[in-house]
Amino acid sequence: MQLFKLKTTVSRFDTFAEFACNFELGPNDLVLTHDFLYKSYIEKTDLKCLFVMIEKYGSGEPSDQMINRILADISDLKYDRVVAIGGGTVIDVSKLLVINKVSDISEVFERKVPIVKQKKLVTIPTTCGTGSEVTNISIAELKAKNTKMGIADDTLLPDDAVLIPELLKGLPFKFFAFSAIDALIHATESYVSPKSNPYTKMYCREAISIIIDVFTNIALKGQEYSLERLEDMLIASNYAGVAFGNTGVGAVHALSYPLGGVYHVPHGEANYQFFTSVFKLYNKKRPQGAIKEVNELYAKLLNTSEEMVYTKLDELLGHLTSKNRLSFYGMQEREIESFTQSVLVGQQRLLNNNYVPFSEDDIRGIYTELF
Repeated sequence: MQLFKLKTTVSRFDTFAEFACNFELGPNDLVLTHDFLYKSYIEKTDLKCLFVMIEKYGSGEPSDQMINRILADISDLKYDRVVAIGGGTVIDVSKLLVINKVSDISEVFERKVPIVKQKKLVTIPTTCGTGSEVTNISIAELKAKNTKMGIADDTLLPDDAVLIPELLKGLPFKFFAFSAIDALIHATESYVSPKSNPYTKMYCREAISIIIDVFTNIALKGQEYSLERLEDMLIASNYAGVAFGNTGVGAVHALSYPLGGVYHVPHGEANYQFFTSVFKLYNKKRPQGAIKEVNELYAKLLNTSEEMVYTKLDELLGHLTSKNRLSFYGMQEREIESFTQSVLVGQQRLLNNNYVPFSEDDIRGIYTELF
């Protein structure tokens, strides 16, 4: 049984300019990024790359419509390498730009066409949560299905991941908070995954420890403290990405996808709403095993008892950003049933990776509790 792999080379540079020089960016590179990042860090380097600004194709998280429009626009361009500079949206889209041309990207997510890599891929995260720079996973909203779907395939693995702390300096605290919470969820879900093993647990423990330390100090010292720990958070997010890239995630992500797909709640924020409720149910169903190890780790880091771990964790995360009822986002009570069925039908890839199996009533119960 395979335990661990990391096919992506991870590098670090102080500045974007240092990276661009070292990686010899030029006319054969297609750079996917945001306009504000281009103006703040890239424009002054006077690179002769092919630039694609994702804002041209819409705002928010990736959708099949957005990706199809990008693919159509770049179909005649000549390039050997894709360079992604951005958060989860940019990196997830970039992974789909290196495979064989398709007319409808939904066919890739539904495995209707072969996935063959054509280009090299370099990913540079500008948030501290996605971990996507070292995973083989891409997530997008499929408009026709009103939900998000993920695809996991080694074809999508970046060749290089590059950590540049400079690029996080302009990240608003709201986006810092949700991306960082998402990284914490990645590490925690990975730890209790059926595929978890001593190698991945090592990365999970270190990621959780760094993130909880940063969050605790933010609660004590204020939001500005986050600026002192950007590199630590970038590394912690990367650790979590390495871990869940090997183990996968589970029900927290599965239950969040309908909320994100229907009401366009950002990925990290949507996951946050379900985090502790899912783990409380895990703990109730099987209190021994990997979740006891997680509870012991959190109890030590939060200076509390194992019984109080999820209460104290909610309190700590609440210092960063508020947790909302699902109705806050526009969800209707009647949608509890449709969301439940959407998860059962469309998210089996994730449900099969749960710490313990969830029944239909379990899923419906969490939606009802949080509504």
